[in-house]
Amino acid sequence: MTEPFYITTAISYPNGRPHIGHAYEAIATDAIARYQRLKGRDVFFMTGTDEHGLKMVQTARGRGLDPRALADEMSGYFKEMDDALGISYDRFIRTTDPDHYAACTAIWKAMEANGDIYLGRYEGWYSVRDEAFYDEKELIAQPDGTKLSPQGTPVEWTVEETWFFRLSAYQQRLLDLYESQPDFIRPDARRNEMISFVSGGLADLSISRTSFDWGVPVPDSPGHVMYVWVDALTNYLTGAGYPDFTGRPHWPADVHIIGKDIVRFHTVYWPAFLMSAGLPLPRQVFGHGFLLNRGEKMSKSVGNVVDPLQMAQLYGVDQLRYFLLREVSFGQDGSYSHEAIVNRANAELANSFGNLAQRVLSMIFKNLGGELPAAGDAEEDRDLLAKVHAACAVELPREFDQFAFSSGIEIWLHAVFACNQYVDAQAPWTLRKTDPDRMKAVLGTLFLCIRDLAIAISPIVPASAGKMLDLMGIPARERDLVALADAGWYDRLRDDAFRLGAPAPIFPRLEFPEDANAGR
Repeated sequence: MTEPFYITTAISYPNGRPHIGHAYEAIATDAIARYQRLKGRDVFFMTGTDEHGLKMVQTARGRGLDPRALADEMSGYFKEMDDALGISYDRFIRTTDPDHYAACTAIWKAMEANGDIYLGRYEGWYSVRDEAFYDEKELIAQPDGTKLSPQGTPVEWTVEETWFFRLSAYQQRLLDLYESQPDFIRPDARRNEMISFVSGGLADLSISRTSFDWGVPVPDSPGHVMYVWVDALTNYLTGAGYPDFTGRPHWPADVHIIGKDIVRFHTVYWPAFLMSAGLPLPRQVFGHGFLLNRGEKMSKSVGNVVDPLQMAQLYGVDQLRYFLLREVSFGQDGSYSHEAIVNRANAELANSFGNLAQRVLSMIFKNLGGELPAAGDAEEDRDLLAKVHAACAVELPREFDQFAFSSGIEIWLHAVFACNQYVDAQAPWTLRKTDPDRMKAVLGTLFLCIRDLAIAISPIVPASAGKMLDLMGIPARERDLVALADAGWYDRLRDDAFRLGAPAPIFPRLEFPEDANAGR
């Protein structure tokens, strides 16, 4: 059996339509999932929507809707976004799914059986926007006397009967986890934040609400619904089949990809819940940075929230995917602008890789009738093939294994540049008249390189790489990292008498749209 790999995004809270930040997380997680499939892993990739909680109740009330009707509508927008962006999820989970209710009930009963749940009364600060409880010491006092959460969101004093989870009992076990598994939280800045937070002491956590009823009912406790984060975090277990893992080899999850603003929930509350329930912990939680619009955090009040589908329509899905993963060092905050997207896509996709493929494949079609020539065996041919193979089969994977997309793409791009330099130096358009046999050797060498480059970059620009490999006659079963080590693929393709058809540009140049700033 192939080795399983389970990866998730955070499930999105659908009290509003998706924005480019949601798209960024989905695209990055999809690139990891696709890369792991290239390695031959049995990938299970889950995303979805987190549909319970007070925010949904308030938003639905403001629109005159039932919360379920709002959830159905808004969840549809997130699924539409994922489908439009080529997100290769295996399940789009909704926390209103029946099997999720069963999983939540099972983990609650397991924590209860362990003696970690007790009935009490909560009095304290709560942020509706964050769906989070905060200690007084965490709040930020404002000049007008009000208080804000660490995220800058309003808080309100809340008093209600509640079930508590004995989070305080897990302080040392969590610190031991962080020490024994340094990669449990990445990047290091997030790990250091959580070590500091937990070291400062943990209070028991309120895990039920009685002030509204839109949520998963607490078993044997009428009037109580589960705190939305107990509900939301359990989705990762639901996707793996919990409470019955029979025939489902994917728990524990290999990595949760989440935004840095919800690291606490995933690296403090979540492992404590799992420890209490006697379940294995996820292997890693990666908290990525924020995506900024021209250096500013996106905000409805500022008016700079951008619709990702509009962006994809303006520039193309793969161009948007490429830009976001090339421009931003994953784990850090990053900025984007319409000009930057156009410039990056044109310079690197259209001019460098796209033009390379178009020139080479066109020459094979026009000058050789589409018949594939043998690769060259001169020193410069072998050097180029070795350089491209090392970049695609060794160096890029080394970076992608660490989620270092930007660095991996940089390595790939240097291999593209090497191919273009080789084209310019060999000048096959001149060789066509002076040395036709050498022209064939040059074009054959470049065909091999383009195939490797297309496979390597396919997790980032899957549709475009797929079109290129289709054009080149590369079977779907031969488009993974194992195939890059297959020395006989080109001979088989030539023996099958494959003929290259007339190529169409895969990466057309983009123009800066006049109305681009309308989405700022």
